[in-house]
Amino acid sequence: MEALDRRILSLLARDGRMSYTDIGKETGLSTSAAQQRVRRLEQRGVIKGYRAVLDSARLGHFVTAFVAIKPFDPSQADDAPERLAGIEEIISCYSVAGEPSYLLKVQVETMAHLEALLARIRAEAKCSTHTTTVLSTAYENRPEIS
Repeated sequence: MEALDRRILSLLARDGRMSYTDIGKETGLSTSAAQQRVRRLEQRGVIKGYRAVLDSARLGHFVTAFVAIKPFDPSQADDAPERLAGIEEIISCYSVAGEPSYLLKVQVETMAHLEALLARIRAEAKCSTHTTTVLSTAYENRPEIS
């Protein structure tokens, strides 16, 4: 990948709403050239989409936790992501190597809500859970540009 494309990706990772004109000013491209490069990056699937970054605390979600899940019966179908897909409080689901099968990132209002959510996860996915509660976040969702 060209250095110029990496620069554009870096700019968009910091501000997904940056205009083509501003991208052009930052990279030395014309507005139309910046737009063409961004569109090519989108078409190639390098840029998957754009989204709003929400403040979970302002939404009332004061508790963030990581929940490692392991099936009660490993011989059963590996369908935990499908079983848990309808639970809004699960904001990420990662398949991982090691003892747990999946690592879930969850956000809820209170510890009582977390306790109820864990019971629901165990029941729906037929799994055991191991939970780590987040005390604070130094940084997250850093751009992957290198």
